[in-house]
Amino acid sequence: MPNMENFRAFVLAAELGSFSAAARQMGKAQSAVSTAIANLEIDADVKLFDRSSRNPVLTEAGEALLPNAKGILLGNQEFLARATSMSQGVEGQLCVAIEQGISIKPLLDLLQDFGTAFAHVSLEIIAPDPTDMAVLLKQGRAELGLMIEQESYPTGFQFRGVGYSRTVPVATRDHPLTRLAQVRHANLREFRELVPQNRPTAQAGRPRHNKSPSVWYAENPMLALELVAQGFGWAELPYSIIADRLRTGELVQLNYAFQQSDILQGVDAVWTEQRALGVAGQWMLNRLLELPQDVWREGEQAN
Repeated sequence: MPNMENFRAFVLAAELGSFSAAARQMGKAQSAVSTAIANLEIDADVKLFDRSSRNPVLTEAGEALLPNAKGILLGNQEFLARATSMSQGVEGQLCVAIEQGISIKPLLDLLQDFGTAFAHVSLEIIAPDPTDMAVLLKQGRAELGLMIEQESYPTGFQFRGVGYSRTVPVATRDHPLTRLAQVRHANLREFRELVPQNRPTAQAGRPRHNKSPSVWYAENPMLALELVAQGFGWAELPYSIIADRLRTGELVQLNYAFQQSDILQGVDAVWTEQRALGVAGQWMLNRLLELPQDVWREGEQAN
């Protein structure tokens, strides 16, 4: 069976144009490189180089097989690098759950750095409903979560605030509320409010502070958005999911007379004590905690 040195000799000789150049690159005698390539030709039962001229030239078979040889060498390098990472305690994969409605744009630089620092860690990003987050973390389906802050978390869960998500009151452009220069509480009470049911039932014992007596609940922010777009009512929704529709004019932001600043909801990083974070997961958590607050506003403005 061919060994890696045979494949390396073949690839270097093809790329450098001579057996002697390949030998210098490998720190071997030219005869050793010639023997390695000859052994590879015997194992493959094909002639890889035409040696009739001064410098060897790839045969048709050699041209066809060169990409495969490069792939074998690359695969071997990736195998060794990943094995080294695992031996150092770096997990092979990491799953991060980001609640629907939380913008990923403030995290793009962090993710770029993660890809560089942990090139051999397979990263999975999922976007569950908030009601699914605790289950995903508890079952080990995800190691780390980002979610809108709650007043309390289940026993065994750890959390730290890392940023915020901006929420915007919106309705369709032909909705009566959008015709008002300033919208008061009394105005909101006249029309149906669409509320994402985005808090776990077990923690929703306190009465909801809805602004209208007429309420429809949607399972998640995306469903609430579609109901708003179809004219079923108005809603306060994450800016990250409505930005495009605000730009096109399909939706219009309501101007609250009683709210002079943005509606901000805190974003928490959440993990469970039952499953210790690995090296990559801890790196991700540390970087999340180090994010400056203005990166969240800049990320949303980029939308």
